Amino acid sequence: MKRLIFTSIVVIVMLCSNGWSVELGPTESLKPVLAGLTAVLTDESLKGAVHLQERRNIIMAEIKKGFDFREMSRLVVGKRWRKITKEQRDYFTELMTKLMENVYIGKLEGYSDQTVEYVGEKVKGQRAQVTTLIANNDIEVPVHYVMKKKKGKWMVYDINIEGVSLVRNYQQQFKSILRKDKFEGLVKVLEEKTESFQDDSE
Repeated sequence: MKRLIFTSIVVIVMLCSNGWSVELGPTESLKPVLAGLTAVLTDESLKGAVHLQERRNIIMAEIKKGFDFREMSRLVVGKRWRKITKEQRDYFTELMTKLMENVYIGKLEGYSDQTVEYVGEKVKGQRAQVTTLIANNDIEVPVHYVMKKKKGKWMVYDINIEGVSLVRNYQQQFKSILRKDKFEGLVKVLEEKTESFQDDSE
C-alpha cells in the first residue's frame, strides 16, 4: 500500500514537471485575472499621476492574460476580417487594444473597494459566459464576461454590462465607417483616436 501511494506521488510530480496541468473552467480562468487587476488598482505604491504610465502598463499586462483582443477585433470588423491580410489583422488588433486601454483604463482607475461576486456560469461548447455582481455600497451591477476556449484556455472576448455589449457597441459605431470608407478608413479613424489620446496625456 505504501509503495502504491509513493508511486502515485512520483507519477503526479513527473506529470506536473512535464507541464501537465488540470484544465480550468471559465470561472476559474477568469478569477486570477480579475484578482490580479484588483491587486494593481489597490496598490498604494502605484497610485497617483507620477505612476500613471507604470500603472497602466501593469494593468494591461494583467488584462492581456485573460482577454482575447484579436477575437474582439475579428468580431468588430465582421465579414471583412476574412478579406484582409495577417499584417492588417495584427495592426488592427494593436489599434483596438490601444483603444480599449485609452477608453477604459481611466474608468478602472476609479476603483474604490468594490467587491466582485461570481454568481453564474453558462457553457455551450467552446463558448461560455461568466456572470459577476459588482457591489458598491447598496448598488449591484451585473457584469457578464463572454469567453471562448482557445488552445485549451478560456479567454474573454466581450463584456456585457447591464445589457450593453462592448463588441456590439463597437460594431454599431464602425458599421457606417466600414460601409463608407472601407477597412482602410476605419484604420485611419483608430489611428487618429490613438493620436488624440496621446496628445491629451502630454
